[in-house]
Amino acid sequence: VQLQASGGGKVQNGESLRLSCTTSASMHSFNAWAWYRQAPGNQRELVAHTISGGSTHYADSVKGRFTIYIDNAKNSWYLYMTSLRPEDTAVYYCYADQRVSGVEYDYWGRGTQVTVSS
Repeated sequence: VQLQASGGGKVQNGESLRLSCTTSASMHSFNAWAWYRQAPGNQRELVAHTISGGSTHYADSVKGRFTIYIDNAKNSWYLYMTSLRPEDTAVYYCYADQRVSGVEYDYWGRGTQVTVSS
């Protein structure tokens, strides 16, 4: 299973970006999808998470500004980021997990850099 993240870039404070993650597998094979980020010198942190059935969770720092959503037809999920701030600058990683015969498998995409300048 491969995940391909894209959509990062350099933006100004207050602007928006949409990150995309596309998988080679069927979306129905996954239980959950998420976006994480890692800023220089920091640990990787969860940004947004959604599970099959639609429940979502956001880090407090992005609530009201970021939205995670999936598109089964396109084998993709997205992170729509608005009102971006310099502290959102990080490498963003997409993530998905499967559970097969009781074993959980985690998959990560390569990161995509988001840089927000003030």
